[in-house]
Amino acid sequence: MIFPLAFRLTQGIDLKLAIQKIVKENHIRAGNIASCVGSLSTLKIRLAGATNTLTLQEPLEIISIMGTLTLEHAHIHLCVANQKGEAFGGHLLEGSIIDTTGELIVHYYPELNFVRKYDHNTGFTELSIDAN
Repeated sequence: MIFPLAFRLTQGIDLKLAIQKIVKENHIRAGNIASCVGSLSTLKIRLAGATNTLTLQEPLEIISIMGTLTLEHAHIHLCVANQKGEAFGGHLLEGSIIDTTGELIVHYYPELNFVRKYDHNTGFTELSIDAN
């Protein structure tokens, strides 16, 4: 069964910290981001390859967001567009600040438990799905 939660994030809120707070306050052990419509004044993302980051401070529209949510970790990818329509995307980091609004929908699955376990093949902690 899927349970939806809806929130409006207001100007000045850190998007990643807000999502992590929602997860903790709602005790979400297994969840995902269904959507987030809104804008950012500051973007901070980690780019592909997990070594470089990008920070932009300008009006940016959120055009896509997805993420896997656990109590211990929020793995979120984000794509935004600037005033020229140029797109930038990567792994969401703390420091991405809501501009006018963020209309966030989160789904959670109480019968599942998402955890992150070290994978020797990738060298990263990867998603592991357990049924309750």
